[in-house]
Amino acid sequence: MCGNAAQCEYITGLTRSGGVWVPEFVDKLNQENCAGCGRCYKACPRQVFELIEHPDGDYLGGHKVMSIANPGDCIGDGVCQAACPKNNITCQPLKKKEVWSDCSCT
Repeated sequence: MCGNAAQCEYITGLTRSGGVWVPEFVDKLNQENCAGCGRCYKACPRQVFELIEHPDGDYLGGHKVMSIANPGDCIGDGVCQAACPKNNITCQPLKKKEVWSDCSCT
């Protein structure tokens, strides 16, 4: 049995010194508030984001916004969230049961 609920429920990693770390993976991006600056794209080491035309094509005359293109490549380091000047990116820890269907975690 785990002594820490987060260690049992969520995917965890270890820091170099052996400390437990719970990565938070990209979950949502608020395109309505996105400036299209690309800071999240530049900060991300895994090419999780891409620049696209705003979903409402006439918005600000073709304004571009970021999009989550490859969420499965996210490593949960949170650098995209830290880089966004408008706090448009939401990251969440990933439950073990969402990744491993045979997980016996409770």
